[in-house]
Amino acid sequence: MSHNPIRPWRNIDRRKSRQIMVGTVPIGGDAPITVQTMTNTATTDVAATVAQVLAAAEAGADIVRVSTPDEASTRALRDIVRESPVPIVADIHFHYRRAIEAAESGAACLRINPGNIGSPDRVREVIRAAKDHGCSIRIGVNAGSLEKHLLEKYGEPCPEAMVDSGLEHIRILQDNDFHEFKISCKASDVFLAAAAYQQLAEATDAPIHLGITEAGALMTGTVKSAIGLGNLLWMGIGDTIRVSLSADPVEEVRVGYEILKALGLRHRGVNIISCPSCARQGFDVIKTVEALEARLSHIKTPMSLSIIGCVVNGPGEALMTDLGFTGGGAGSGMVYVAGRQSHKMSNAQMIDHIVELVEQRAAELDATHALAAATA
Repeated sequence: MSHNPIRPWRNIDRRKSRQIMVGTVPIGGDAPITVQTMTNTATTDVAATVAQVLAAAEAGADIVRVSTPDEASTRALRDIVRESPVPIVADIHFHYRRAIEAAESGAACLRINPGNIGSPDRVREVIRAAKDHGCSIRIGVNAGSLEKHLLEKYGEPCPEAMVDSGLEHIRILQDNDFHEFKISCKASDVFLAAAAYQQLAEATDAPIHLGITEAGALMTGTVKSAIGLGNLLWMGIGDTIRVSLSADPVEEVRVGYEILKALGLRHRGVNIISCPSCARQGFDVIKTVEALEARLSHIKTPMSLSIIGCVVNGPGEALMTDLGFTGGGAGSGMVYVAGRQSHKMSNAQMIDHIVELVEQRAAELDATHALAAATA
């Protein structure tokens, strides 16, 4: 996020982290904060898994994680990687052979804790495979699966235990001269996760993967993730995020982008500012916004749109958005373009008209960006 000298209260100073690569995607440093998700299909069902990966990528996912619990899954991974437009992370927990197989099958990153895979020789084999095949590694600390000696030391999962766990895994990788790693420190409890991440950010310069694990269903999980991840991102902590929901992976991607958009950290698609509606509304705001969200979901170009039911706040909100519509009377309202009144439009034609204006504006912005890139 660039600094805003006019509105300094919008500034977020991101924590300085090392940059690594997950396939072709940079993580950390000054790279954009990336959005991840994870498939929930059987990995051996290549067609179903690829379909989920493609849907997630279309929604904006930069990286997708796939579980590889057995040898059949790591074999299937080769075909999944071949069909994927985004880097694939292989999720491994205990068996070091799965990590080696996943690296050989083209995984861009291995989600594995080196302290969990056995002898130093096995750790060295996994690291050698990661180096040979250009894989990064994500250390994934979780409050629900902390090492026994740390639970005995601290008595329960706590921020200090989680950070100690992460640092132990980091030391193993560094002792083997491996530095292409990022780290997460997840818990389902928002307070525990936030405290652990804050301590972790002070203890290492590794890129940080943010997540509130097992956050719950779509509504509850979105709220918990927005509170937990939102606060950490606002502090400048976090280089990549995954919103963990008991829902379609596409919803995880959408929620992730909404969190980033709310903080001005990354933008994708149309950001609709709309009122909750009341008796003053000059048109049905709720149904209009639902229709516009559906019909504008294909737009990837960042822009803002205000849909306000009456003139109390409508003109003021329209001043701050690319396009806007404010309800009036007699079955029509005012269209705003670049913050200024443009023309009246009937409520009956308004949705079609706004969709047309958004598509035109997106095409103009895309052409401008393409020209700038071509002449750079």
